[in-house]
Amino acid sequence: MNAQALMDTARVLVAGDRGLLAMDESNPTCNKRFARLGIVQTAESRRAYREMIVTTPGLGECISGAILFDETIRQQTTDGTPFVEVLSDAGVIPGIKVDTGAAEMAGHPGEKITEGLDGLRDRLAEYYCMGARFAKWRAVIAVGEGVPGRACVEANAHALARYAALCQECGFVPVVEPEVLMDGGHTLERCSDVTGLVLHSVFTQLFLQGVMLEGIILKPNMVLPGLLCPAQPGVDEAADATVKCLLRSVPAAVPGIAFLSGGQSAELASARLNAMNATFGSRLPWALAFSFARAIQGPALEIWEGKESNVPAAQKALYHRAMCNRAARRGEYDAAIERMSA
Repeated sequence: MNAQALMDTARVLVAGDRGLLAMDESNPTCNKRFARLGIVQTAESRRAYREMIVTTPGLGECISGAILFDETIRQQTTDGTPFVEVLSDAGVIPGIKVDTGAAEMAGHPGEKITEGLDGLRDRLAEYYCMGARFAKWRAVIAVGEGVPGRACVEANAHALARYAALCQECGFVPVVEPEVLMDGGHTLERCSDVTGLVLHSVFTQLFLQGVMLEGIILKPNMVLPGLLCPAQPGVDEAADATVKCLLRSVPAAVPGIAFLSGGQSAELASARLNAMNATFGSRLPWALAFSFARAIQGPALEIWEGKESNVPAAQKALYHRAMCNRAARRGEYDAAIERMSA
């Protein structure tokens, strides 16, 4: 393990006002989104969609790293240039999703465990040769009556820590993603309690596995009530609850926190990130960045519709959403930025 190289890469990923683009949707998930918009679900359609993303002009101004899927890291543009090379030339560090998805956890109805540790060392070696320099593993934690249970939290935390240790051994910065889901009607306070519990478990396991915290990126959920909860907080209240939870749970050695967007709209995800940075940014031990998927790509996908003629307009929409989140990192995002796009 080259500790200095890992720390340098981690710092670059959250430096300044850029963030991560999560374009690591599995093929089935990508196909479902295509189906809703009437886009043909083929490997070529997925390749064309991803080419539209990675060739967006100015992408590297806002995006420091892009998380790819196994199919994506092997794909090329129409002129034969590997996507990894396109991203690197734009100043974007290629990353790779390495978990194999969440499965039902035996003996614990309604809870899931993320799989993919078997053979991970060999897969990481292959991805490193392809040019990837960071990786991602997502654990999903449901909130409901009697869940999450201690077994689910501990099992997922242990898997995240083993994944992170393998990543660092192989020269990858691990993006550690314990996601407390927004599904259901739980309150803001309940989400804060569960998120704190999960993060404490994750960092305990990272310590036990010997993971160097200066060489990781944390990718958590924001502290938010369930989508069905009747009491939805204002932007500032959600930002305050999130930062307070993180201050109690995340060691100062971690260089950066790159939030997932979960079920938030693109605008709300930007506004909440902005509120955190505007109010707390200069006083926090770690950088607050973004690692959004739909909150950056969603509008572009709807414009693209699988048509080459729509690529310039789709790329403009994607660049705009990335710029909104760049502004949110500086605490400078507001409604005027959205009106500029319109």
